[in-house]
Amino acid sequence: MLFETRLWQFTRGVRLRIGAAVAMGVGASLVGIGRLALLGWLLALVFAGAALSEMLLPLALVAAVMLLRGWVEHSRAMLAHRTAARVQLALRERLYARVVALGPSHFGLTRTGSVMISMIDGVEQLETYFGQYLPQLLVAVVTPLVVFAFVAAFDLPVAALMFAFAMFTLFAPVAFQRREATSSMRRSLAYRAFAAEFLDAIQGLATLKAFGQSSARGRLLAERAHEVFRSTMWVLASNAATRGLTDTGIAVGSAAVLALGAWRVTQGQMSLELLLVVLMMGIEVFRPQRDLRALLHNGMMGRAAADDIFALLDARAAVKSPATPVVLDAPLVPVVEFEDVSFAYPGARRPAHRGLSFRVAPGQRVGFVGESGAGKSTIVRLLLRFHDPGSGAVLLGGHNVRDLSADDIYRNVAVVNQDTYLFHGTVEENLRFGKPDATADELKAAARAANAHEFIERLPQGYGTVIGERGIRLSGGQRQRVAIARALLRDAPILVLDEALSAVDAENEAVIQSALDRLMQGRTTLIFAHRLSSVIDADRILVLDHGAIVETGDHPSLMRAGGAYHRLMASQAEELGRQNAPLAPITGDAANRREVPLEDLHADDAGAQLEPTDAILRAEGLGWIGAFRELLRHVVPWRAKFSVVLAFGIARVAALIGVGVASALAVAAVKRGEPFAEHLIVLGIVAPLAGLLHWLESWFAHDMAFRMLAEMRIALFRKLDRLAPAYLVRRRTGDLVGMATHDVELVEYFFAHTVAPFFVAVLVPTAVLGTLAWFGWPMALALAPFLVLVAASPVLARRRIDSLGSRAREAFGDMNAHAVDTIQGLPEILAFQRTKTRGGEFVARIERHVSLRLPFHSSLTKQTAMLEVATGLGGLVVVATGAHLVASEALAPAMLPMLTLLAMSAFLPVSEIAHIGRQLADTLGATRRLHAVHSETEAVVDGPGISEQRDGDGTGTGGIEIEARDVRFSYFGNRRLALDGATFTVPAGSTLALVGPSGAGKTTIAHLLMRFWDPGSGTIRFDGHDLRDYRLDELREKVALVTQDTYLFNETLRANILVAKPDATSTELDEAVRRASLGPFIDALPEGLSTPVGERGVRLSGGQRQRVAIARAFLKDAAVLILDEATSHLDAVNEQAVRQSLEELMSQRTTIVIAHRLSTVRDADRIVVLDAGRTVETGSHEELLARGGLYNRLVRRQMTTTQELPDPATTWNAEAAD
Repeated sequence: MLFETRLWQFTRGVRLRIGAAVAMGVGASLVGIGRLALLGWLLALVFAGAALSEMLLPLALVAAVMLLRGWVEHSRAMLAHRTAARVQLALRERLYARVVALGPSHFGLTRTGSVMISMIDGVEQLETYFGQYLPQLLVAVVTPLVVFAFVAAFDLPVAALMFAFAMFTLFAPVAFQRREATSSMRRSLAYRAFAAEFLDAIQGLATLKAFGQSSARGRLLAERAHEVFRSTMWVLASNAATRGLTDTGIAVGSAAVLALGAWRVTQGQMSLELLLVVLMMGIEVFRPQRDLRALLHNGMMGRAAADDIFALLDARAAVKSPATPVVLDAPLVPVVEFEDVSFAYPGARRPAHRGLSFRVAPGQRVGFVGESGAGKSTIVRLLLRFHDPGSGAVLLGGHNVRDLSADDIYRNVAVVNQDTYLFHGTVEENLRFGKPDATADELKAAARAANAHEFIERLPQGYGTVIGERGIRLSGGQRQRVAIARALLRDAPILVLDEALSAVDAENEAVIQSALDRLMQGRTTLIFAHRLSSVIDADRILVLDHGAIVETGDHPSLMRAGGAYHRLMASQAEELGRQNAPLAPITGDAANRREVPLEDLHADDAGAQLEPTDAILRAEGLGWIGAFRELLRHVVPWRAKFSVVLAFGIARVAALIGVGVASALAVAAVKRGEPFAEHLIVLGIVAPLAGLLHWLESWFAHDMAFRMLAEMRIALFRKLDRLAPAYLVRRRTGDLVGMATHDVELVEYFFAHTVAPFFVAVLVPTAVLGTLAWFGWPMALALAPFLVLVAASPVLARRRIDSLGSRAREAFGDMNAHAVDTIQGLPEILAFQRTKTRGGEFVARIERHVSLRLPFHSSLTKQTAMLEVATGLGGLVVVATGAHLVASEALAPAMLPMLTLLAMSAFLPVSEIAHIGRQLADTLGATRRLHAVHSETEAVVDGPGISEQRDGDGTGTGGIEIEARDVRFSYFGNRRLALDGATFTVPAGSTLALVGPSGAGKTTIAHLLMRFWDPGSGTIRFDGHDLRDYRLDELREKVALVTQDTYLFNETLRANILVAKPDATSTELDEAVRRASLGPFIDALPEGLSTPVGERGVRLSGGQRQRVAIARAFLKDAAVLILDEATSHLDAVNEQAVRQSLEELMSQRTTIVIAHRLSTVRDADRIVVLDAGRTVETGSHEELLARGGLYNRLVRRQMTTTQELPDPATTWNAEAAD
């Protein structure tokens, strides 16, 4: 008996409803007992030789009671389901509130997948707990007391024995409760660990594929999946023992009660008629315990889920809201002050800040610069009170932020982050984060001010275009401009720009900088940046070093001082001040190009419009037959174990039938005055045997089922691996994790509770009908229609139930996706005061799910009620037909009880199948979603492999010749070509730079070289071999890719670097760390290389994450190096050190450099200029400048970006163009 006292607290407000459901359940049990008691009375009349006319009243009463039982059961079930839905809603709202209260600081190391499981899957487990298990538990406690009182009025000893066994079957499982609780917790931890690992792997799948490690990650997930299997079987071992004990108690109890009753009849202490009533009641008396037994697993799962939920609810927030926040009588003065602030992240060896003090006056523009990890972003987190300082004070408007309410802090601060987080939804919905009640004109005005309106209007649905998870369908510059427009709408007096231009190409820098200039007017502004152009106009610049201010002043004075600021910015200032020959005039088509952001000229080639999608996988495309065929396909490899399960299932049902037959024969012997001991001996053997066989059937069935589930989870990841990354752009990762966990889990019911029982449900009724026909064919003929009705019931109303179940699976997937988006976007939700709105969206999704589940449950409970009625009426018609046969002397009266029990037992396996309607509809919906993934066409497939004969091993020194010929490519669902005849050659060991406006196809070429996609036409060759001929892992071993957005896994820093080469030696790892300038940073970490970096590397700054990516490239030491904005997040000091190391690396291999800042590419052996996917220019830096084409124009655009910089005596130099 599993009862969780803490879960009971969530039933406040619905306890009367639970009480009513329990009362109705007890009433239904009593009605059922009354039905069988009346049936026993009817048999007694037959024994007494009553005429058929005398039985009409009992027959009518039994039929009426059966109908009443069906109605009561339906009403009780629906009341329980509605009650559970209310509890679930309240619990999910509370969990959401807790997530918000814990804040971003808590989720730095807490895994999103694990939290999602608690919020969505865990609470869903409680639907069965509150809706079925808990009411049934209380019914099982109350019903034996009522039955005892009823039977005791006729025979106290029999009533006492019946009550004793009922209590035994109820409380005996308590002996296993502690073991079950331990096993359940282990299983819960394994399940959540798998979910978290799966989410991490899916979101980082492009990185895994780039380093050829997706297969290795698949093996890790396979081990996690098998651990879920092993831990589940430990749970089921305890649970099966509990069920076996309960089954044995029920069977032995029924046998013992009958034996006692038969003995008392022979002693003249009890009438034969009462014994017949007891015989019939034996089926129903233990029914509450039998039904509870079927729900014990659900109760166990509910308790395990509750442990996870309580762990989240009990977590302590690092930042506590003030008990009595300051009441602001007037608008807050926009002044920011840090007074002697010291702060260290938990477990850090060094503080992030040491005695930090500064003041930003109203309307002042202050820049903050420093090396990566100097503490710049930490200032933002402290200002927004995501963390509290260890000592000192952070003041906003003269008030300590500890004393201000969260709303007062957030409404006064607008933030544009380096890592812009956009939510899945439309552009308009993301803009409304800044101002929920903004008019359409206000939205457009803000977008125009952010230079975003033009590209938004070019999107397929304009402001109504869905931009995908994290804004994945927009380019970095587009995301940044949406964030600026959002901040404009916020209209807060304090503006924080945290590396707002780090993801922006130089041509768009001018566009965005002008938007920022408008945004900063009249506002107190804090600018955190590496780029000189971002801070050069600041009123004051603060230079941070190891968390302390080491210099302060404006740009000219700091440069003259020659200190830390000069060291950081000297190289940028020097480049900007170099003088060389003036640029050639622009000629040809380049002279006539429109002066709009070049990124926007090709917006729909930038990956924004890969495919219109609903994002959530639909449960469509398979009918029942197709879904069953898909499921049965998984059973074929396990046919031997399936045969064992089938054998145990048949034997179990035969044993249960044997219990009824032996009981009936014992009663018949008593009636005839014959010895009945041998029947009781058989009963004593068969009764516990039924329990043992049920245990064996359950164990083997679940062992087979959960092994298959582990394989299905592994197969799902492997398929997603083959589909990625293109497929993931169209889907939501939270939904995919829900598929790997809950959807796959639902399939278990088919394997463990449907396949073998289906065959049993065919064989057993056939045998029963044959037996009845042997004794009297009219009984078999009368019973057959009811068996057919019960067997056909799952098909009745199938379309409605199937549709509701499938749509509910989709709604459940939407809840998962929304939860992941919420947890990972929590900083934005808090900063923009969208907690209530976001919570409202979450509640709306919950209510949609409930609105689908309640009609679903209603249809199923009506079906269940019909089964109850049909089962009862089936037994009744056998009695009526048998009575007629007895009256006509075609059947011995003593045989009728046995045949009646036999007829009713025929419904047992059939009803087991019919009762799986709910689970089967869920299973079919889940199967359709899984099938939708497995049916997706793979954009890229493994090649046959090639045998290379060349100097070296294809990696390291020497490089590879790369040739692209007339390459054309478009993203799926996009009418425009991303590449349109691109052609270039890279000699082995040389460096090629790809330049061009955003959307010109540069990154697309990198993706094609990695074979993330394949060209639609044309060829790309490595050393003369078409890339399609390579095996994928073989190809990717030859290429090291460093991108602007580095994905880090929720593992240690060492594990993240070793993604590039898992078998690297310590010496190789240390060398890669040194060359990526990671040494000093690692020394400051609490556990050095063994320090966990958090989800997506949240504990590292942008620059530190990028250096990890560079360390990976050094470690991989591949023949081809692709640098896609590889140093954009680095400060000047670290960038210079890393560039020197990269130059050493580049000199020994073929390198492709993709960069927005042209100073990064000017020294390349050859530069290829792309425009609209076409190669429009090729040559050296000097040659291209002299032609006056597009390259010349790009340089001029960058000169415009920086023309306001000091040093008027010089002009921009082509060589130094940035």
